[in-house]
Amino acid sequence: MHTVVLGSSGVTAAETLAVARADARVELGAEAREALAKARTTIDALAEKPEPVYGVSTGFGALASRHIAPGLRARLQRNIVRSHAAGMGPRVEREVVRALMFLRLKTVCSGHTGVRPEVAQAMADLLNAGITPVVHEYGSLGCSGDLAPLSHCALTLMGEGDAEGPDGVVRPAGELLEAHGLRPVELREKEGLALLNGTDGMLGMLLMALDDLARLYTSADITAALSLEALLGTRKVLAPELQAIRPHPGQAASAANMLKVLAHSGLTGHHQDEAPRVQDAYSVRCAPQVAGAGRDTLAHARTVAERELAAAVDNPVVLEDGRVESNGNFHGAPVAYVLDFLAIAAADLASIAERRTDRLLDKNRSHGLPPFLADDAGVDSGLMIAQYTQAALVSELKRLAAPASVDSIPSSAMQEDHVSMGWSAARKLRTAVANLTRVVAVELYAATRALEIRTADGGPRASDGGRAALDAVRAAGVLGAGPDRFLAPDLAAAETFVREGGLVRAVEAAVGPLA
Repeated sequence: MHTVVLGSSGVTAAETLAVARADARVELGAEAREALAKARTTIDALAEKPEPVYGVSTGFGALASRHIAPGLRARLQRNIVRSHAAGMGPRVEREVVRALMFLRLKTVCSGHTGVRPEVAQAMADLLNAGITPVVHEYGSLGCSGDLAPLSHCALTLMGEGDAEGPDGVVRPAGELLEAHGLRPVELREKEGLALLNGTDGMLGMLLMALDDLARLYTSADITAALSLEALLGTRKVLAPELQAIRPHPGQAASAANMLKVLAHSGLTGHHQDEAPRVQDAYSVRCAPQVAGAGRDTLAHARTVAERELAAAVDNPVVLEDGRVESNGNFHGAPVAYVLDFLAIAAADLASIAERRTDRLLDKNRSHGLPPFLADDAGVDSGLMIAQYTQAALVSELKRLAAPASVDSIPSSAMQEDHVSMGWSAARKLRTAVANLTRVVAVELYAATRALEIRTADGGPRASDGGRAALDAVRAAGVLGAGPDRFLAPDLAAAETFVREGGLVRAVEAAVGPLA
């Protein structure tokens, strides 16, 4: 997707990701330009009237009772941007800022904000030039939208503050605009407020998390299958008829994935051989139930994201009949909740993956594998400390699963007395997704090494998916079984392999598409 053309009726997740992650160009379509012009006519008419209108001729928030004279209104809009650009802490990632700007532009183009077409065009020009405002980690309470992050973006439009150029160098925004032939925007009535008042940051991070988690859940189904195989478990529990009598769609999808991966395995079904067991441990047997519940949580979160993508979040808004009405649609609760739900699901998926890894390394529970998958146990420690690292990540994920959305804190002289904390929920979810990737990578590393040991020297044949994963992970630079060595590079290579989708691609090439 090289170009995204904006209309007045929202955008898709794919379009947002194309702009945020792949630098797709943005154009304003005729429909968007018409909606922008129509709404601006309404705002200009209200600005001429003597009666105060919130956001047009009044102050903001707790200062909304003051009527602002026409000569001060440009200054008012400029000042709200400057004063609200009060973020602190580390810089937010480039892809997040691009999503933030694009989604705000999406709402501006809806025709419900009253922003002039030339301001919308300036927003598109900024994205197309590859100029990324410096946005900071802290400053949003997720109510009245992501105020501080959006303010830093609006500040760049005005030619103030700092921004990163396409070369990755941070410079004064005015210099960057001039270097790309862009002029600073002079804001008029309603425009400063309209550029700040949305859930765009938390929504953008939700969309990216959904994209990443979809890949991770498929990856986790693969690693769960490889662990089951390496532990000589039974795949009978994955049968479709067993999933059908508890008809959760995510569970069925995960079980089907695992069955595909395990096709033609010579290792599964040996649970009754040397150390007979009637059932596999929960972390193996219940893998589809846990991963499936997470998949269903992803489906709910996608529904919320799609609704938000179709929304026009601002306050006040311009309605089709010409009324300009205050509202509470900027509250981030719907997005904040699902961000927190996803952090819980990610923590539990990591938790069950770590339990399988620990089982692979424990000679008392691994059904014949060497202690810690070591080459010469005692002289070698094998993957002992890789599991420590995985456990530390799981512990951190559990802390990140504590919800942000229940922690409202009042602001703006009690005018904004209940807030969503959706931005905070999104920020911790990004960390959770990164850590879950690492946890899955450690399970992959352990499971493929265990399969390598099981199938060495003419041993039983690994599954189609197992052999594909083993070959691909070795080709990706993750070394196999053998004496102890510096382990961190192997783990880093496994993490990259999982994060970039290499595991899913390799296994799908062998077994067909996975859910």
